[in-house]
Amino acid sequence: MKTIIAAGGLVYNEQGELLMIYRRGKWDLPKGKLDEGETIEMCAVREVKEETGLLEIAVIKFIGKTYHSYFDIWLNEDVQKESWWYEMKANSTEKIIPQTEEGIETIEWVNEINLSTKLNNSYPSINEIIAKYKMQ
Repeated sequence: MKTIIAAGGLVYNEQGELLMIYRRGKWDLPKGKLDEGETIEMCAVREVKEETGLLEIAVIKFIGKTYHSYFDIWLNEDVQKESWWYEMKANSTEKIIPQTEEGIETIEWVNEINLSTKLNNSYPSINEIIAKYKMQ
C-alpha cells in the first residue's frame, strides 16, 4: 500500500482555543500533503496558512503522527496517510479565510467547552492526536 506523507497543526490562540476546519461534513484540523523539497515542518506551516488564511504562525513543538487508510480517487488505489502534527500558536485577531477550493466550508476557534461536540463529528485520527496532545 502506498504511503502519503502529510503534516498539519493543532493551532491554538491566546485564549487556548483550537482552530478547526469543517469540510466534507466533518470537523478536521488543517493539514495537507508534503511537497517535494520541503521539510515536514515547512509542510505543516504551509498547509495551515493555505487552508486558514493565517499569515503569522509559530511552531511550538512536534506532537506525534497519526495513520489512516482510504481509497484515493486520483491515484485509483488504497493508500495509507501518515500525518505529522505540530502544536502551533496564532493570534485570534488575525483574519481566517477558508480555502474553499479544498472544500473547506468554515473555520472556527473552538473553546474547551465546545470541543467535545466538534470531536463527535470528526475523524478517529483527529480525536487521537488531540488526546495525545492533552496528555503531554
